[in-house]
Amino acid sequence: MKKMGFLLFFALCIGLAVAYIAPTFQGKVEIQEYNQYEKIKLADIGIPKNTQQKKISKEQIYQGNLLLVNSEYPVHQKSVKSDILDLFGHKELTKGYGILDSEMKLSENVAQEFLKMISAAEKDGVHHFLINSGYRDLNEQREIYQKAGPDYALPAGYSEHNLGLSLDVGSSQMKMSEAPEGKWIEKNAWKYGFILRYPRDKIDITGIQYEPWHIRYVGLPHSAIMHKKNFALEEYLKYLKKEKMASAIVNGIKYTISYYFVSENMTIKVPKNNNYDISGNNIDGVIVTGYE
Repeated sequence: MKKMGFLLFFALCIGLAVAYIAPTFQGKVEIQEYNQYEKIKLADIGIPKNTQQKKISKEQIYQGNLLLVNSEYPVHQKSVKSDILDLFGHKELTKGYGILDSEMKLSENVAQEFLKMISAAEKDGVHHFLINSGYRDLNEQREIYQKAGPDYALPAGYSEHNLGLSLDVGSSQMKMSEAPEGKWIEKNAWKYGFILRYPRDKIDITGIQYEPWHIRYVGLPHSAIMHKKNFALEEYLKYLKKEKMASAIVNGIKYTISYYFVSENMTIKVPKNNNYDISGNNIDGVIVTGYE
C-alpha cells in the first residue's frame, strides 16, 4: 500500500546525510525491563470502587489514540492531534534516525515515544532508521491519492497519516521487509506503545496489504494487549466493546480499561485519582484507561 517510500536510493542519501547522535534518557522510563512485559495478565473486572463522575460529549468519540481509521471510518475534524509539529525544526526529537524531507510532521507526543523506541533499538545494535512519512493534511493526502491511485494510497480523510499518530519507518540500508530495523520493530514496537498496523496475517481484517514500515501509536497497555492476543486494531476495539471491562498488568503497572457506548452527551465513571486517559474509537464509544 502507498508505497512510494523506501526507495533505496533516497534512503541511502538521507542515511548518509544525517549524523547519528545517541539520545540520553533521564527519569523514570523503564524501557529495558522487557521480561516484565511478557507477564501481561488479562482478566475481566468490575468497575473500580474509587471512582468519580465525568461529563463527556459525543465529540469525544472522535478524539484520542485509539481511533479506528479505515475505509469505513474516516478522520473527523477534531480527530487530528493538536500537537502536530515540524520534525525538521525540532532536532532534539530526531536524534538517532533520519527523516526523508524537511517538511516531515508528526504529533509531538508520538515523536517523543518514537525517540524512546529508537534509543532502545540502538542499544540492540539496530540504528539505521529513517522516517519516510508522518502526518499528512488532507490536501497532501489528496495529491498522493491522485498520483498513486487506489492500489497504493487511500483517499483523503481515510488514511491514518491524516491523524498524526502514524508514521512510515524505513531503513537507510535496505528494504524494510528484509532489514534488521524492520525485524526489530515487528518484534519490539509494542513495548513502547506502537503497533504494526498492517501485519502479514491480518490482511483479511485490515483490508490492507502487509506493510512492515507502517507503525501506529496506540499507547500502553493497548499495544501490549494487542501483541499478547495477536489482535489488529479492528479486532481489539471489537474485543473491548464485547467485554466492556478488562484489566492488564504491564511492566508492573496495573491498568483498568472500560468501554462506554456514547449516543449523546453523558456522564461516565473514571478513577478518582485522575490517573486515566480517555479515547474515542471513532465508531460509537469511548475507552477509559485507568492506571496505578
